[in-house]
Amino acid sequence: MVSIRASRPRPDGATLANRASRSLSEVPSTGKPRPQLTIPTTRSPLTDPIANSALFRKNYAMLAAVFGAGFAFEMGFNSTMNKIWDSNNRGRQWKDIRSKYVEGGDEDEE
Repeated sequence: MVSIRASRPRPDGATLANRASRSLSEVPSTGKPRPQLTIPTTRSPLTDPIANSALFRKNYAMLAAVFGAGFAFEMGFNSTMNKIWDSNNRGRQWKDIRSKYVEGGDEDEE
């Protein structure tokens, strides 16, 4: 069984009642305020029109925008990586040495 006793004064002068009424931003041992994390609430003029545009008001429009942006990014990324790969491996790929081994050069045999 739990017994309830009157709170005794502590050496720092805090009792259970006034400890509960303290602000949560104070450290109990020192009584000094903790540094507060502040997040800026101002909006950039570039992001404000985008956030309120018709593109992001409806779920299906947002979904279409995300899929479209993903598809465009994938195509751009793949073409860039293919160009880098081809420039690093120039002279070692089949398309570069085919003319040495196949008669007729670039003609495809069917």
